[in-house]
Amino acid sequence: MKFIIFIVLFLLVNTARLSAQIVEKDTSGKNIVDTLKKDLLTAPDTVQYLRSKFISLIPPAALVSYGITSFYARPLRRLDHYIYKEAQEHNISTKATLEDYFQNAPVILVYGLNLAGVHGKNTFIDRTLIFVMAQGMLQLTLNTLKHSTQRLRPNETDRLSFPSGHTGNAFAGAEFMAQEFSGKSVYYGLAGYAFATTTGVFRIYHRDHWLSDVIAGAGFGILATKGAYLLYPYIRNALFKAKEDKPNTIDEIRRKAKTSSSLLLPSYQNGSLGLTFVAGF
Repeated sequence: MKFIIFIVLFLLVNTARLSAQIVEKDTSGKNIVDTLKKDLLTAPDTVQYLRSKFISLIPPAALVSYGITSFYARPLRRLDHYIYKEAQEHNISTKATLEDYFQNAPVILVYGLNLAGVHGKNTFIDRTLIFVMAQGMLQLTLNTLKHSTQRLRPNETDRLSFPSGHTGNAFAGAEFMAQEFSGKSVYYGLAGYAFATTTGVFRIYHRDHWLSDVIAGAGFGILATKGAYLLYPYIRNALFKAKEDKPNTIDEIRRKAKTSSSLLLPSYQNGSLGLTFVAGF
């Protein structure tokens, strides 16, 4: 029973991660699995992309659902207390709170690998904006739930137990690393998820969280990063398209006017006000 918590978390989270990876890969248009409906084979690429991304959200959503269900399902709360008891009887954690460092390890690795010459699928600016967006969504969700659910921590220090913030940060970073380097090697993602899983384990061993807090935190972290990667391209395209379409000078206005029908502009010459009519033929 010494490693029961690590085994449970590792199987739960990595099974979810691997299943999500398989679905995203198989529905990318290169290797579609036979279990998908036949009409998906003839669907437009955009529909396939959105459908694959939606399916990839199911595993982390299941982790979140597990955590929420623990408030109402007594068997899950009994499991929380059972795991807590086992963790205290077979405590393998150190006195130092290593999870304070492990939760940031995947993100540090992403930028460290970039400096070492291993480039991810996004530029530095895009990658950073995606990470900031993911963190914004995650922290808003975590802080709202912590103060609204008021679950007592195992060590009884406060009522901010659900969900686990450390675990959420760790898994958001792990998914961030997996997204950036999945095209390089699957081991990058596995390394990030190993740090994240260990973070969740130590949160239980240090009596800061229940098992369901950790599982929910993992789900929220993965969802936040996946959501940011899904939304960012649309936001970026909308902003840059608006900027490109906005004329900044008279010449640009006249050039754009030529592509349409006509344009009426105010003019000033030799102290006199007037109107300039520009038309394209």
